[in-house]
Amino acid sequence: MNPMKTLRTIISGRVQGVGYRAWTIAKAQSLGIKGWVRNLSDGNVEAVFSGEESAVAAMLEACKEGPPAARVMKIETFLWNEPVGDDFRSRPTL
Repeated sequence: MNPMKTLRTIISGRVQGVGYRAWTIAKAQSLGIKGWVRNLSDGNVEAVFSGEESAVAAMLEACKEGPPAARVMKIETFLWNEPVGDDFRSRPTL
């Protein structure tokens, strides 16, 4: 079994108003990742990804592109130690 990993990410660029959250939810669910995604008031998207290390790595790689209308400029990652829940969902804007 692959080791588990949980990361908080901040995704910057043109990532709001382009379907990035819906795309993230679908992609994370397809990879078996738990966690959440939300828009931030500064125009960025924040997400927490938790799952097998290889699945989280694949998710981060996919986030570099995002949905077709997105233009990702930067992705920052941080270790996350808080509970993430049993599924992947959207959270309200912060």
